[in-house]
Amino acid sequence: MSYVDVLKEISKGNLSPLYLLYGSETYLIEDILQRIISATLSREEQEFNLSKFDMQEHAVEIAIEEAYTYPFMGGKRVVIVKNAYFLSAQQTKEKIEHDIKALQSYIDNPALETIFILLAPYEKLDERKKLVKLLKKQGVIMEGKPLEEKDLRQWIGNRGEEFGVTFDAEAQGALLALTSANLMIMASEIKKLALHVGEGAIVKQHHVEGLVARSLEQDIFALVDSVVKSNVPRALKIYKDLLKQKEAPLKIVALMVRQFRILYQVKQLVSQGYGEKMIASQLKLHPYVVKLAGRQVKKFDDSQLLMLIDQLAELDYQIKTGQVHDELGVELFLLKRQPHNLSV
Repeated sequence: MSYVDVLKEISKGNLSPLYLLYGSETYLIEDILQRIISATLSREEQEFNLSKFDMQEHAVEIAIEEAYTYPFMGGKRVVIVKNAYFLSAQQTKEKIEHDIKALQSYIDNPALETIFILLAPYEKLDERKKLVKLLKKQGVIMEGKPLEEKDLRQWIGNRGEEFGVTFDAEAQGALLALTSANLMIMASEIKKLALHVGEGAIVKQHHVEGLVARSLEQDIFALVDSVVKSNVPRALKIYKDLLKQKEAPLKIVALMVRQFRILYQVKQLVSQGYGEKMIASQLKLHPYVVKLAGRQVKKFDDSQLLMLIDQLAELDYQIKTGQVHDELGVELFLLKRQPHNLSV
């Protein structure tokens, strides 16, 4: 099931005795986990009927024994099995010996008073394993994977509604851009924006741009975007702001090189027919970041991107060997980005 589908079922009170939450987007996994706990146990009940077991420290049969234990004062029990690496193909040095057959037996016959949750923060499950096939048959499986832009916007809207506010489309776009679609950061910023505008209000683009701080990653993205568009005044302003934030010129150069390399790699993969999801997986980037990069690279051909990477590498060498002052060197590089200087 998708994150949205699991969320809907929880909100309806339809809870399963078995869950497997896996994937690389740990925020979504943690969010669903906390919602299951809150829907099952009160704060007081959590003290007695909530148990967590790390599979790198405890044998799985201890968690199973706890799951079969009748809840204190009746009601329900929640048992969380963390780092269930035996469900993935990931190679690990096993410190603990797990009774997998006992877990299979539990999955076939789960305790009705217990919500048993397996957490596997890994990109993929090992589909060949009998245990994985059994879980797919008997329980609810949710993959926590990066959301696409449409789902991200819906997620922002839903989070806003929880705080009694509405985000217009421009505000959603600004929030995605400023946070690089990082769910944990967005969750914090949505709460802050909601408190600022007040319940019942509409969050607009100027609210987001005024209150959401740019990350270093976002500043570098904006700086590279200005270079791409030959917008020298904007590039210089961003650079000066970074200097005021005590960012070292050499670090700025290194991060620009990294961003241009990403642009080059995205361009190469697009030309080979790869879609955004596949590129994101290949480069270990969020699909939304890949989408923005795809828009940027349309301004360049391969030779221009390679030329800029070479120029920044040369600048890095000149700064480190004392041939040019670091702050001045980066400023001169940006000044050369005037349209008539692009190929210089």
